[in-house]
Amino acid sequence: MTIERMPMEWGLRSGAAVAAVVALFGGYLVADAYDVVPGMLTTAAPWPEPSPFPSAPGAVDGPTPAALLESLPDGAPVPDSVEMQRLVSDLAKDKRLGSRIGVVVADGATGEVLGSSSPDKLMTPASTQKLFTGVAALSSSIANSTLDTKAVLVDDNTVVLVGGGDMMLSEGKGDPNAVNGRAGLADLAQQVAAKIKVTGATEVRVALDDTLFTGDQIAPTVASPDIAAGYIAPVSSVGVNVGLLSDGYTDNGPRASDPGKYAAEAFSAALEDQGLTTAGAVIDETAPDDARVLGEVSSAPLAEVVGFAMQYSDNTITEVLGRLVAVDAGLPGSNDGATQAVIAAAKRLGVDMTGARLRDCSGLGDGSYLSGQQLTDLLGVMVDPAQPALRSEAAGMPIAGLTGTLDSTHGRFTGLNPARGLARAKTGSLPKVRALAGTVVTADDRLLVFSVLADSIPAKQTVGATSIYDAFVGDLAAYSAPG
Repeated sequence: MTIERMPMEWGLRSGAAVAAVVALFGGYLVADAYDVVPGMLTTAAPWPEPSPFPSAPGAVDGPTPAALLESLPDGAPVPDSVEMQRLVSDLAKDKRLGSRIGVVVADGATGEVLGSSSPDKLMTPASTQKLFTGVAALSSSIANSTLDTKAVLVDDNTVVLVGGGDMMLSEGKGDPNAVNGRAGLADLAQQVAAKIKVTGATEVRVALDDTLFTGDQIAPTVASPDIAAGYIAPVSSVGVNVGLLSDGYTDNGPRASDPGKYAAEAFSAALEDQGLTTAGAVIDETAPDDARVLGEVSSAPLAEVVGFAMQYSDNTITEVLGRLVAVDAGLPGSNDGATQAVIAAAKRLGVDMTGARLRDCSGLGDGSYLSGQQLTDLLGVMVDPAQPALRSEAAGMPIAGLTGTLDSTHGRFTGLNPARGLARAKTGSLPKVRALAGTVVTADDRLLVFSVLADSIPAKQTVGATSIYDAFVGDLAAYSAPG
């Protein structure tokens, strides 16, 4: 094998190139060390150790939470009964209120009557009667439940809307922050359509199961003009916006003549919006208990529904609550079953209902009678710490001058009335009738319960009667024990 020798000139050139590369690399290292070019070497002093990361104010434990509103002191002085009786007697003698007046003021903690006039006289309670229906609902086994509206499948292609007592459905999507409109028919339709489409079906029939309640949809004692004015809707186990045909809620106005059928038709339209074809008109059909559930939407908790009824004095929802109490008690879900169930609930709570008569559950109808003592006894139960389930209704009554039917926009507790913000009460109003029953805190921080009923007020004085009542409650709020 022949080994060729490289020319000396090539070797010299290679050596020179290597030397040049080494020199350049060495120069780069020097430049890197002096931070002239980027690299890992440096002659600079090392960076100092970083300071500890500061503690953000939000990352440390805060102070122990404190109540913004202190509870009422246990030792607050009880008002003098002589002075309380004087205030009551002055009110009862006011001729502007007519000849039939019942007034009771009692201590909220002990139930001791501090002043009264005709306490046991049975009188027309008007909407203060709603307090009894609310208490009956909150003391029943359904108190912590919701009202569930279901859609079930029957006969392969029939979707039945099954009412569970929610007449506050939204025609569109539900609002999780609302009471009226918490559950939405559009949401229910979306659930149903998703399951129907999986089968390949594109057409369904829509039926309504409105059999939860029975009997007259409106109590026979409700006057026709009140129905025509929209103060109440026919009671149904399912409904949209309390049966109102307006976009928003009002305490009166045009209402659907058949709220259940209206809701079912709205549900049918919502299914169409989901891409299904609905064949024919809505029919009535009772769904079997074992029918396949395609969807379900739920109302606000019952306590919130009761609060809504008290705040807005809603007759329809109160009648629904009464019938739900009846069904829960094993009675027919009718007007008669509801009134029986409400009276029975009050008796169980220790209220003497001797002579009481309820013709409906809302107080809108004619012929209901309660006494001022029965109302204040019920209020005493509502504020009793031993009955925590009922306190939401006591706290949920309209606040004087601020909310619901006692809002100053209704002309209630205006100006410098001392009870503004310190009284919570349920109102009542019918021709020749004005009623007010609730709680008030005195200037000494003592909680009182009270009721005022008058059912023979001269026609021209009924509006002015509310101002007289407000002034009386203001006097209770302003009371301070001598010394």
